Order: sequence, then structure tokens, then C-alpha cells
Amino acid sequence: MKTLGVTGGIGSGKTTVCGFLEEQGAKVFYADVEAKALMQNDDAVRAEIVDAFGRDAYAEDDSLNREFLAAQVFGDAERLEQLNAIVHPRVFESFAAAEMRAEEEGVDLLVHEAALLFEAGGDAHVDATAAVVAPDAERIARVVERDGVTEAQVRDRMEHQLPQDELRRRADHVIENDGSLGDLRDKSVDLYWRIVDG
Repeated sequence: MKTLGVTGGIGSGKTTVCGFLEEQGAKVFYADVEAKALMQNDDAVRAEIVDAFGRDAYAEDDSLNREFLAAQVFGDAERLEQLNAIVHPRVFESFAAAEMRAEEEGVDLLVHEAALLFEAGGDAHVDATAAVVAPDAERIARVVERDGVTEAQVRDRMEHQLPQDELRRRADHVIENDGSLGDLRDKSVDLYWRIVDG
């Protein structure tokens, strides 16, 4: 079995690429989904977050207070690092468990999808990496439509992610999402077989 880290900036199409990889038989581990689940459901993670950020990190109904937490870490590299130090190691543990399950199931390719793959050190946990990149104007238009946010808000989020040129430089494979959905599917299928047969 091979493992592949897939990343890309907001609106790049990385989730769509992962969907096409799944069609080929890949299993996809969504790191951001796992991180949210851990912050909500893992007692040890919850205790550490409360210890670091205070009781307000969780609402009265015990759900994660995302807005409060986002405000705590936004623009504060030290606080963000503190949160990541709590969550990221647990995400990697979950990925290791997913890897064992995928091996047992006879899966050919396990994908680790993460917006912050390189920033979190996730590239050290996979055999190869792929970055999905797309023209900024298309990314912005996609996210504005999808999330109902403003162009300025999307640009602000893009500012806090690695530039696409940096992703291109660091990734083993680059998927240019600059054509039709069919083109993107073809590139994704090609990537799947390059990794599995490689």
C-alpha cells in the first residue's frame, strides 16, 4: 500500500481531487475533519484546550466554540502553535490507525488530505505528496459562492496559507486545476496510477 498527502490552498479543488481518487479505490483520511472530531469528542484534547485557552473554548452545550478559539489564535502565531501542538500529534495517531485499517482491507492507496500538510509536518508521514493549485480568481469565485463570504474574506484566508508557488516547489506531484472538471478527473486518475504503480 502507498500513502499520499494531498494539499492545496482554499478553493483549489483538493477535495474534488480526493473524490476522484476515491473513485479509483483510494481511501481518504480528511485531517481537518479528524481534527474537529478530536477537539469535540476526545476528553484529553478537550482538557488540554480548556487548560490552554480557558472554559470559553467550549459553549454551554459542550460544543466546541469555534469563533472564540479562532479569535484566540487568529494573527497570534504563538497561540496557534499552542493549539496545533495539542491537535496535530493526535491527528497523526489517527492517521497511523487509518493506515493499519487500510492495510488490513487491502487498500492500494491511502490519502491524507490536509490544508496544512506541510505546515503541520504531515508530509513526513506519507510516501509522496501532491499539491492542487488553481488560478487565484477561480479559487476566490469558488469560495465566495460555496461559503457565502466576501472576496476580501477569502483573500484574508489565502494570506494565511502557503503560497501556491511554495506548494509547487515542495510537492512531489502538482495538479494544475485550470481546466474543466473532466480535465481534473483525468489528472487525478493519472496521479492515482502513477502512485500505485510507482
